[in-house]
Amino acid sequence: MAKILDFLKKEFLEVLPAVIFFFIAFHLLALTESLILSEHGVPASTMALVSVSALVVGKAILIADKLPFINRFPDKPLIYNIAWKTFVYLLIALFFRYLEELIPKLLKHQSWSLAHQNIQAEIVWQHFFVVQIWLLVLLFVYSIGVEIVRVIGKPKILEILFGA
Repeated sequence: MAKILDFLKKEFLEVLPAVIFFFIAFHLLALTESLILSEHGVPASTMALVSVSALVVGKAILIADKLPFINRFPDKPLIYNIAWKTFVYLLIALFFRYLEELIPKLLKHQSWSLAHQNIQAEIVWQHFFVVQIWLLVLLFVYSIGVEIVRVIGKPKILEILFGA
């Protein structure tokens, strides 16, 4: 039982910074989205959905960080890995945004092609691109943080931020 608790504690502590970052980031996105959509009377995402999305994407990003190709440019200036990770994270976030739209439509239409066609017919491209631009900037900031921690080290970062 102690091994299971130690494993869960380790996993929780490992995922916590990413989840906190994405929790704040996705709530900022949801606030922006609700402000834009409220002018047109369109309902926005619920806070519960945004919170669950932050948990899922936070964990997915950490899984991506374990992939062998994620640190593709270890001997180059940091911007290479920052740009690469931002791109990979953006692809992951796009995938989860697509799934977020697909699953309810799939349950309704019982067909992958009908669900996908329904998504394409209903998408508001301006809204999509506003959210993607926000997400790109936030993922870029997250990637900068990840790379700085990787280079300097977590203990040194904690010392810089919070003292000895």
